Amino acid sequence: MKLHLGRALIVSAFSVIALSATSSTLAQQAASKASSETDLDELTAQWWQWALSIPTLVNPLEDTTGANCMVGQSNPVWFLAGFFNGSAATRSCSVPEGAALFFPVINAINFNTPNVCGQGPASISVKDLRAFSASFIAGASNLSVSVDSQQVTTLKHIKSIVFDVALPGDNVFNALCGGLGTVPPNIYSPAVDDGIYVLLKPLKVGQHSLHFHAENVSQSFVEDITYVLTVVPTESEE
Repeated sequence: MKLHLGRALIVSAFSVIALSATSSTLAQQAASKASSETDLDELTAQWWQWALSIPTLVNPLEDTTGANCMVGQSNPVWFLAGFFNGSAATRSCSVPEGAALFFPVINAINFNTPNVCGQGPASISVKDLRAFSASFIAGASNLSVSVDSQQVTTLKHIKSIVFDVALPGDNVFNALCGGLGTVPPNIYSPAVDDGIYVLLKPLKVGQHSLHFHAENVSQSFVEDITYVLTVVPTESEE
């Protein structure tokens, strides 16, 4: 996935504890939307709210092993992640039986950040933010998704609703902008996303291999992610 900054900030201080709790709530909200394709534009926004609310140290976007894949998750939809600004990773992850899987093959968020990370005091319009994201996705190539070596063809190009993101103090953008504290913990708005996503129906109990790949050659972007997924049975009420 590609994450652009220099685009969005409204000051409304939250503590890291409050932001971490938010990710679970967002996952529950996402789950309620998964049954309708018309709601995927909201689900993409909630995917970003989940991913960006998690501190860098345990953020699935930076995870090389899968150890953090359960952070902030909730049935009946589990979010999976690519790698921050593109890379390769193989992750092992357990998911509960009955959970649908939602993830981007490639995506680009842009949001308005006056006076933060190189942006001046003027705000950037939603129209321009959408254009930034759309430009990156227009260059996407070599997209592929497979489950257990079987190609997945239900890739969907989705443009998100307009939304906001809550960043903790230890957020993934600090490294791009000069170090810890350069992107303050705040509510950033407006934000928009453009991307290619997949919503997978729940997999059968047992082990599965999920692989997805994407490129944008003009941006030197290559992402290649493999998940070794173990679907764990859950007990039902008798």
